[in-house]
Amino acid sequence: MNGYVKRMSFQQFMELTTTLLSLLLVMAVDSTRTVAVSGSQQCGNSVQQTLKLTRLLKKESVDLIETYKASQGEMSEDLCNLSVNNIPDPNISGLEPSERIASIYTHLQAFLTHFKRVYEQQTDLQLPSNPLLAELTNVSTRSRNLASLINSFYQSLFPNLPMPEPAGGPTTLPPPQNVFQQKVYGCAVLKTHLEFLSNVYRELRTLKSKVCRGI
Repeated sequence: MNGYVKRMSFQQFMELTTTLLSLLLVMAVDSTRTVAVSGSQQCGNSVQQTLKLTRLLKKESVDLIETYKASQGEMSEDLCNLSVNNIPDPNISGLEPSERIASIYTHLQAFLTHFKRVYEQQTDLQLPSNPLLAELTNVSTRSRNLASLINSFYQSLFPNLPMPEPAGGPTTLPPPQNVFQQKVYGCAVLKTHLEFLSNVYRELRTLKSKVCRGI
């Protein structure tokens, strides 16, 4: 009788142990799933915020180009159709998500350098009351904010992967220009920047659907 009781107790102990292990396993799986959902949601929210700013920046850049043309006098449409060298490529490079996010960031930094030059040139060409100067400042500020969001997004996704340096080194600005060249250069920078923003918007939508869902 005592042996039977002992056997029953051991069997009950094993059943209890198995039950507890099963519960712990379920809890661990649920915890992992909760963390994954939380990470995916946080990633999605971050991209959504960046998309919102990119969309706003695109709209303001369209308005800025029109203000720029109106401020350049005659033949503004013609000068805005001319091509210029030594300005950032609007295309995003890289194969991996980390490379493409880094490309967006380095491009934004390069455009900020060119915006500064355009602002300096237009300050010499325009009256202080011209709305172009305020719009240039506004778009530059929003571009800087967008670069900050992109950098934060990169760091959250790849905390152990430092942001790479630009492949071509520091941003190269054009040599001294005459007034006509300055007007052409400024419009080329603004138009290329707008094209780049359109590429950024598409890229962020892709990242939201692929990268964030994979977290």
